[in-house]
Amino acid sequence: MSEWPPAGSTAVVSTTENGRDRPDAQHRYDDLDEDTVTALGTLSEALEYVERARGHLYSFHQLSGAADLKLGEAVTELRDAGHGELADRIATDLIGRNVIAGRWTFQVVEEYDDHYWAVFRGLEKEARDQLADGRRHLFEARMKEERRTRGHEHHAARPSSGD
Repeated sequence: MSEWPPAGSTAVVSTTENGRDRPDAQHRYDDLDEDTVTALGTLSEALEYVERARGHLYSFHQLSGAADLKLGEAVTELRDAGHGELADRIATDLIGRNVIAGRWTFQVVEEYDDHYWAVFRGLEKEARDQLADGRRHLFEARMKEERRTRGHEHHAARPSSGD
């Protein structure tokens, strides 16, 4: 493997003189042991999956609602086409139907938010507050420090005050 940065390269500009070569205070992790940083990173990753699941749940909510409205259009069109009995059956049995016993999708979203998502977010924040003074993404900050090329203009630890 060749040396990096290449000898004589002009692509490397020192970031040390403007203080960009060290992470900012909110992403400093050197006061924590590696196991704690890793555990907080795993907890954060789990929360990210929950956030994505919540987004999909909102998609489910919106898509189900849009389908119900579209179904109303189909019922009107079926009636207009002379298929009143079928239109009545769809209108009675399907339009406005609960997606889960006793619940429309907005109720599913609310229960997920109140009984799972909010608790998850609260406990993840509690862990960060207790173990890392509330700092976020320390695992990623550590990874960035391990992977970036020090002194390279596009690998600074943080933006300059003008960035």
